[in-house]
Amino acid sequence: MASRIRLEDRECPLSTTAQHVGEWWTLLLLHDAFDGYTRFDQFQQSLGISTSMLTARLKTLVADGLLERRPYRTNPVRHEYVLTERGRSLRPVIVALAAWGNRHLAPEERSMVLVDAATGEEVEPVVVDARTGRPLDDPDAFVFTPGPAASEAMRTRYEDLGRVPEAPLPA
Repeated sequence: MASRIRLEDRECPLSTTAQHVGEWWTLLLLHDAFDGYTRFDQFQQSLGISTSMLTARLKTLVADGLLERRPYRTNPVRHEYVLTERGRSLRPVIVALAAWGNRHLAPEERSMVLVDAATGEEVEPVVVDARTGRPLDDPDAFVFTPGPAASEAMRTRYEDLGRVPEAPLPA
């Protein structure tokens, strides 16, 4: 698959992440994997996706290191697709996307909700700073700035926005 990342965005973590998970079927496949699906026929039945599209998406997810292809039967050989640690680390992203979608629906219009497995109580996911616990939804309190590996173009972008720090970022 040809890259859709613009040359100037190659260092941007949003662009590179979108290259891995930005395709619609990819997000749905990952959601199914988080729900415990591992086999080709399970994904196909759940999503109603064509065999060729599913094959291509699974191959990409394996190549990107999000799923691992493992044999589960030898005669004939059959494979399952298991989340890797890298793939499992996307779960909060998928949860946040689903929560964002639900926030824009009336409660009676929601087809799935996130609940506490022990209590069954619905939970409201938020993305927070791990150090302070503060929600990251305030665009004035939390801003992007160039990191240590930023190119001159990236530094210029954030200089123009007034976001280049005076001192180097801590390691």
